[in-house]
Amino acid sequence: LHVDDTTVPVLAKGKCRTGRLWAHVRDDRPFGGKASPAAVFYYSPTREGEHAERQLASYTGIVQADAYSGFNGLFVEGRQIDGKPGPIVEAACWAHSRRKFFELARLRKTPIAIEAVLRIDALFAIEREINGQSPLQRLAVRRDRSKPLIESFETWLRGERKKLSSKGPLAKAIDYQFNHWAAFTRFLDDGRVCLSNNAAERAIRGIAVGRRNWTFCGSDTGGHRAAVMFTLIETAKLCDVDPKAWLADVLARIADHPAQRLGDLLAWAWKAARERTVAKHAA
Repeated sequence: LHVDDTTVPVLAKGKCRTGRLWAHVRDDRPFGGKASPAAVFYYSPTREGEHAERQLASYTGIVQADAYSGFNGLFVEGRQIDGKPGPIVEAACWAHSRRKFFELARLRKTPIAIEAVLRIDALFAIEREINGQSPLQRLAVRRDRSKPLIESFETWLRGERKKLSSKGPLAKAIDYQFNHWAAFTRFLDDGRVCLSNNAAERAIRGIAVGRRNWTFCGSDTGGHRAAVMFTLIETAKLCDVDPKAWLADVLARIADHPAQRLGDLLAWAWKAARERTVAKHAA
């Protein structure tokens, strides 16, 4: 799962307060997975870690996210679900790390930051070549080509860090990298892991843009309803389905649709049914 969150204004007495919309995205296409892409959104009135823990209470597997401390409760060793092992493995986002160096390279022309960006870009170039291949194929390429780059990057970065004051922004960018080094290098051990968390960041982009066009959620209840709507719309977009056409058709049919076959109306199933109809007519 790719996980990220963004702010949402919520109407309160005499003012607006800040709520949160959380996006959980499944997109297995980068490693050739067969599961249809999907997004699920949750609303919470605050950003406390308890919300992330509740949302993923029954989940076990990989979670790719930024290094927000509120996620730490998910990654505790010995995590259990109903008395059984329920580990969640953390994978960090190289795009997030790159952004810290890129800002220093762009604004201050810092040579170390510029070099760090170039080294990270070399990793992304390899990822573009293996996008869509199987996990085993991706893992083989990463161990052959990416791992030596990572080892060289770590050695170089540790050497440069020794020369810097701990209070400087460049030192903080490097410390961020090393404080989560195991999560950053997780992709070298699992071909399913992406190099970035961009799948979740793309899912919340519409919310960030939308904040300029609408004023607020009217209440916490409105926040939960917004999360439902974003779930439907973003999942349709991930499946390359026009959300407006899909919703219009589903809303027109759902009252008479058998309850036990609601799955037929999900965006990916709806798209597949349309494609079969078109192919049948063409034949």
